[in-house]
Amino acid sequence: MLYIHHPASLRHDPQALSPDHPDHPRRLEAIEAAVRTAGLELTRRAAPAATEAELALVHSDRHIAFIRRLCESGGGQIDDDTFVGPASFEAALRAAGGACEMVRALTSGQERRGFCALRPAGHHAERDCAMGFCLFNNIAVAAELAIREHSVEKVMIIDWDVHHGNGTAEIFRHRPDVLVTSIHQSGLFPGTGALADAGSGDGRGYTVNLPVPPGSGEEIWLSLVEYLLVPIGRDYRPELLLISAGFDAHEADPLADCRLDAGAFALIACHVRDLARELGVPLGAVLEGGYAPEALGESVAVTLSALDGAGEAESAAPDQIVTPRAAARLGQRWAL
Repeated sequence: MLYIHHPASLRHDPQALSPDHPDHPRRLEAIEAAVRTAGLELTRRAAPAATEAELALVHSDRHIAFIRRLCESGGGQIDDDTFVGPASFEAALRAAGGACEMVRALTSGQERRGFCALRPAGHHAERDCAMGFCLFNNIAVAAELAIREHSVEKVMIIDWDVHHGNGTAEIFRHRPDVLVTSIHQSGLFPGTGALADAGSGDGRGYTVNLPVPPGSGEEIWLSLVEYLLVPIGRDYRPELLLISAGFDAHEADPLADCRLDAGAFALIACHVRDLARELGVPLGAVLEGGYAPEALGESVAVTLSALDGAGEAESAAPDQIVTPRAAARLGQRWAL
């Protein structure tokens, strides 16, 4: 399994300006320690820097220039949650570039599975706006690269970060060639991702939002994956499957109120892996959130193992509230 990383990710440190900031280099250190302990067989590759032409696939020139200038001038605060320092621009280039490198390997047939252990995360970044710890939208850049340069006609993105990936949804809102799906806790930052929001114009129906109530655990999350996301994927039949892999729905995470454990992430990953196998398409994941380092490391390690073939996608009865409510709406568009 391809594993993309780079030391520049460790040099991006919002705690230099905000001492209690939850996004810090120790997150990646915890992942590396857990991966080593698990003894996973990974094909390691250093992330290249994204070119500005690659970033411009989904971001405005003005936004790219703003982030570059701010970092080169010593860094600063972009909003209440988003801070950059002198090393942050390279880290962001490597995070986006790593996602692009993974897509190149997947679409060329070099690899069938990949994971980008890079930061800063990306799924909150909009075309012209950095927010929510995110500077450039790594997964959106990679998906657009697959379509523009690698002859992929349809991409499905599954975002299981506990926060809605508003940036990814907005970038692809009007398009049917990228299906953006998201399970997230309702009422959290950034406050978007209502079940009723299905995209706009030609893209109406190709945004799938599955908000869950605070306190939701394995029963609800796995039910939504098995009974909604997997059937939607079968119906859509993408040529590339990408995951915005956030692990902040873990019960130990300080920024949310869901109740998953590492084993639940492994089960979710098994369902998504089996969908990719059934469709015969490559599968890649990009790290997003997860702010309890030990829980993050364990969750990533078991997710990598599952994506690489370990474990079974266990089936269970659907939950009785969240899944039927979502199915009633989504069943008007998708074969569930």
